[in-house]
Amino acid sequence: MPAASRLQRVGAALALAASASAASWAAGRGGGGASPPGLEAARRRVADPAAAVPPRGAQEAALAGAARAAPLDLLVVGGGATGCGVALDAAARGLRVGLVERDDFSAGTSSRSTKMLHGGKEFDTFARVIVNAAGPFCDSVRKMADKDAPLMICPSSGVHIVLPDYYSPEGMGLIVPKTKDGRIAFLLPWLGKTVAGTTDSSTTITMLPEPREDEIQFILDAISDYLKIQVRRSDILSAWSGIRPLVTDPSAKDTGSISRDHVVLEDYLGLVTITGGKWTTYRSMAEDAVDAAIKSGRLKPTNGCVTEHLRIVGGDGWDPALFAILSQHYICMKKARNGKVIPAVMDTAVSKHLSHSYGTLAERVATIAQNENLGKRLAHGYPYLEAEVAYCAHNEYCETAVDFIARRSRLAFLDTDAARQALPRIIQILASEHKWDKARQNLELEKAKEFLETFKSYKNAQLTDGKHAGK
Repeated sequence: MPAASRLQRVGAALALAASASAASWAAGRGGGGASPPGLEAARRRVADPAAAVPPRGAQEAALAGAARAAPLDLLVVGGGATGCGVALDAAARGLRVGLVERDDFSAGTSSRSTKMLHGGKEFDTFARVIVNAAGPFCDSVRKMADKDAPLMICPSSGVHIVLPDYYSPEGMGLIVPKTKDGRIAFLLPWLGKTVAGTTDSSTTITMLPEPREDEIQFILDAISDYLKIQVRRSDILSAWSGIRPLVTDPSAKDTGSISRDHVVLEDYLGLVTITGGKWTTYRSMAEDAVDAAIKSGRLKPTNGCVTEHLRIVGGDGWDPALFAILSQHYICMKKARNGKVIPAVMDTAVSKHLSHSYGTLAERVATIAQNENLGKRLAHGYPYLEAEVAYCAHNEYCETAVDFIARRSRLAFLDTDAARQALPRIIQILASEHKWDKARQNLELEKAKEFLETFKSYKNAQLTDGKHAGK
């Protein structure tokens, strides 16, 4: 399952655990021995077919209801991998937890490995401890506590490009530990395409980072030395930049020599900052941050850390053969040779995608596809279904078109042009689910196109580059 898609399952499960443990949204691993506290209840809750994330209004009300006399134990700032991991860990320990994010789950660095609360209104909420998990923006949060706070983030740009599948053999990748100029490069199969990267250079912090052409060129040059085919700029389907929140080391000359280890510190009373690290260690990072928060606020959890035993939603009871069951029992709509749309068996590519992306919840998506006539693909050559848009609107806080193309699916990262072509239908479905008027639909289209312009595919860049020029 792609990293950002995994985060949607964690994030949607978490939502805002202000009054109940978010552990009830995660499933425990099987195996012998006694289960940690709360895991049996978690298994029962996740198996409930009626289980759904609370409405956004209820979440905002819970935040606003955290008064000075009855504060949350812990408020997390930032809904990326680290922030969601912290909220999950803390809630699973029985603490009252809130999480605020100015954009969307995984909207920043986590989606670029690179709406919980964004309604244009303000209200006070109170918590015994604040955990700053704002990634590259954590210094901005620290400056709210002290405007003279010294900067600790050294932002680094990591650029990746996506190429057609024929650039890499299925199930086989290439890692170059030292390129001609001493950097690292890789070429790996990813979701039916090929992803190549990466760069590591100083950058400025922005909400929508864009890859520079020289960074794209470096990746093309690095992989061309190891491939027999012509490596062409015109083959790039998508290219993006993510910002790594590296911790500043005064003795380091460049970001490549800065440690990737995470740092937890409390340089201001009641404000615990967690930064650095990487996707693969987010639960370990979260455990350290929650331990620090408990110590800072003298909090009283009901149990210790149990995230070692928690699977993401859809993981409990998942079986590799689930895709075959989906293909056998569900239908999708397909075009016949005469152009008519007719019911047909769900094809293997779609059923595998649903199984690996949604786990045991895949049947919910398949049911929507079958019963609500939303079984057509959103883009030619990609397994994403119309039903996923409707499902994510109600179950994963998909509030905008960008939410879907970038973080509920990976279409924007896989193929910028395909994402652009799918936008009208995605917006149409979201409009139906969220009751948008025409003005809102037009705004969504405009903002989504603006977002996609930061992905420098060949069609977006509209240039040739000499050595790698395509015909």
